[in-house]
Amino acid sequence: MTTEQVVSTTAFMFPGQGTQALGMGRGLAREYPEARLVFEEADEALGSSLSKLCFEGPEDELALTANTQPAILTTSIAALRVLEARTDLRPKVALGHSLGEISALVAVGSVRFWTAVRLARLRGQAMQEAVPEGGSMAAIIGLSVEQVEALCEEASSETEIVSPANLNGGGQIVVAGHTDAVERISDLAHDAEGRAITLKVSAPFHCALMQPAAERLAEWLDKVDISPMRAPVISCVDAEPMASPDRVRGLLVAQVTNRVRWEESVRKALHMGCERAIELGNGKVLRGLMRRIDKGFKVYNLSEPGDLDKLPKD
Repeated sequence: MTTEQVVSTTAFMFPGQGTQALGMGRGLAREYPEARLVFEEADEALGSSLSKLCFEGPEDELALTANTQPAILTTSIAALRVLEARTDLRPKVALGHSLGEISALVAVGSVRFWTAVRLARLRGQAMQEAVPEGGSMAAIIGLSVEQVEALCEEASSETEIVSPANLNGGGQIVVAGHTDAVERISDLAHDAEGRAITLKVSAPFHCALMQPAAERLAEWLDKVDISPMRAPVISCVDAEPMASPDRVRGLLVAQVTNRVRWEESVRKALHMGCERAIELGNGKVLRGLMRRIDKGFKVYNLSEPGDLDKLPKD
């Protein structure tokens, strides 16, 4: 089978925050020089040993959003470089869950890795600092988007808000906002015969409370070079392929305060002719979400050395 035929069926997917774990990327860096070089470049770009933090911890420091975001991105790109060097697989489209969208832009040559890892650090800092008093998020299970939107409106007040943050598919909707409002919608979800699971996060991502972070990100993105893409990247803001550099900048800013339309983004990739996907980065979160969306769509993973042998050859 030709490389062109391989390109025509494969989506590259990149995970976002919440997939971090102590030891992430260590096996890839130990086994493959391509991955090791990515971690070395990240250390140089950030002026600190992100690689040691990923491989050895401490875990509470890795969990800080300003560290988590560049760590996840670096691990994803390390896996990508191994895939590129050792297979002919190339993406028809790329997409990422929230932060993973920056990884997707690196994968198609639109943003340099050096720039991306610094951007991820700045993004993480801005998002953590946007809500000094904190906030929270919860996963609502078993209710429709319309039901959750109605409950968010009921649970919100003039001074406390909660809104849908991630539309992950298969009846899983994450909400974010002020802690008291999130607690109220959790109670309302139970009353509506749904379930609510409070998430261990350091800030309420993808809601209006992130507006200060969006404004700071817009300033930084004005200085970032955006190159033409080798393949389309589907934005999780509107589930449509990005095109011009200005549109990329605008969508990356909008993503900070807008809900992540993951299920719609995945269905767009299927509509564009993708028949399988490779999840590049730590864990198998996106593979799990795909089982909720379309059980027949095969998702492979590349996060450990042994995974390379399990990937399709053509």
